[in-house]
Amino acid sequence: MNNKTPKKEPFETSLEKLEEIVRQLECGEKGLEQSLELFEKGVVLAKELSRQLEEAKRKVEVLSKENGKLSRKAFEEAGD
Repeated sequence: MNNKTPKKEPFETSLEKLEEIVRQLECGEKGLEQSLELFEKGVVLAKELSRQLEEAKRKVEVLSKENGKLSRKAFEEAGD
């Protein structure tokens, strides 16, 4: 039996799903119950996307040489 955790969906796939939910909610053709279900799914997706973006932001660091040693600078500082 395979006990591996399921693979995460790619960021882009989750984003497309969230965009589709937003389109469906904006059209206003869904009933209250269905709209609430879509909204809940959208909130879950938005939280996961936000978490993935924060994780990516932490990973994006620029390495630079200072005094012969590698040091890390936050991505935002690298543009300065």
